[in-house]
Amino acid sequence: MKFLIIGLMPILLGGCVSDEFETPELKNPSVEIDGNLTSIAAVKGNFDFSTGEIYNFEETNTWFTGYVISSDAAGNFYKKLVLQDKPENPTAGIQILLDDNSLFETYNFGRKVFIKLDGLSLGFNNGVLQLGIQNRGDIVAVPKSLIDDHVVRSESTLEIRPLPLKIADFSPEHSNLYVKIDHVQFEKSLVRDNDLFSFASNSVDQYDGARQMLSCETGETLILSTSTFSNFKMLLLPQGSGSVEGVLTRDFYDENYVIVLNSPEKLQLNGGRCDPQYLACGENTAMGSRLLFDENFDGVTSQTTLNSRHWTNVNVSGGETKFKPTLASGNRILRVSAYNTHESPVEVWLVTPPVNLDTSTEEVLSFDLRASYDNSMIIKAFITNNFTGNPKTTAWTLLDANIPLGPSNTSATIFKSSKIDISCMEGKVWIGFQYLGADPDKSTTYDLDNIRITGN
Repeated sequence: MKFLIIGLMPILLGGCVSDEFETPELKNPSVEIDGNLTSIAAVKGNFDFSTGEIYNFEETNTWFTGYVISSDAAGNFYKKLVLQDKPENPTAGIQILLDDNSLFETYNFGRKVFIKLDGLSLGFNNGVLQLGIQNRGDIVAVPKSLIDDHVVRSESTLEIRPLPLKIADFSPEHSNLYVKIDHVQFEKSLVRDNDLFSFASNSVDQYDGARQMLSCETGETLILSTSTFSNFKMLLLPQGSGSVEGVLTRDFYDENYVIVLNSPEKLQLNGGRCDPQYLACGENTAMGSRLLFDENFDGVTSQTTLNSRHWTNVNVSGGETKFKPTLASGNRILRVSAYNTHESPVEVWLVTPPVNLDTSTEEVLSFDLRASYDNSMIIKAFITNNFTGNPKTTAWTLLDANIPLGPSNTSATIFKSSKIDISCMEGKVWIGFQYLGADPDKSTTYDLDNIRITGN
């Protein structure tokens, strides 16, 4: 059959990225193509997840239409277009790999395009379906010389209305769609006044910066992923709450859903923060002259030793994972991780022995944490003056701890310290550390050391 494509762009224009670049005028405004039309959903349906084999499209002169929802203008997408089937209320999206690093100059956000499938291949990489050219069992980008054979730009640029979505509703059906999540903010440890993180230029960032956000309504978390090659990687994260618009996809290791921005302007966090209620005794962080409690885990080589020092170390989700005494670079620490445990969820509590605050003043709690193989911030610190022996039945108060951000694919070497004023507490207190992970998507490794309480 014949269908009409309005506006064929015969050449892809190259050149440097420029904020002042204007999408070139179309030539040949009306082109008639003799071919068969399909849909993104039908294209994706050809892939057999049970085998994982690449699907090759034969020479059947078949095309599908899509709307561009990605932009490489800010460098956060690289040699790919992300397309969805409709500008509003989309139902399917897909990536096509193209060997051009300035695609936004021709295929701008909202542009309707036609994709010719003949000779392309469909594969599953990094958690999403991708179109490209098969090469030695992999999907690679369509060579620049062949892009015009497979991608035709229409004259239509439509407004893309982001799909409203809740974090709990993230699913494979929503991958490669342009979405909006409301009422979110960055984790507090990322946006402290004295320790603000950037989008993707901190020492832990190698290829992408992963920054955890949480819902003000439910406490659920999502990851904002930013390329270390983006031109806004050095900008500091906004401290307020609001909404985020971007492409929903999966991270490189296919462990988490992530949101990828076209530009930082799509992160509208201008509202006040919605932090939970923390213990608020004051702002004193000066360690006192009296040492009320000190544990650096020297000599702790087993759970038996930890028990003999009256610590509670318990997995309340029914699994075997606990904080484990570990020797790291000659230093004794406690380590916990959900990695490769096959446990989901993994809720582990480590609780100190009781510490009496009745004979001191100006008490300050300090401890050191280190994060490695970081894919989410999943540890919290609490305090109570009435530990029941069961962390699940104890009334805890959340502490404003300084949770570290670690590298995603290697071990960290540096600890981050927390110093917290606990002087408004009286009598006996217990400090509790809760690890709430899930293998494989929330499996960050944490090392804990040097827990001290001082006073005067």
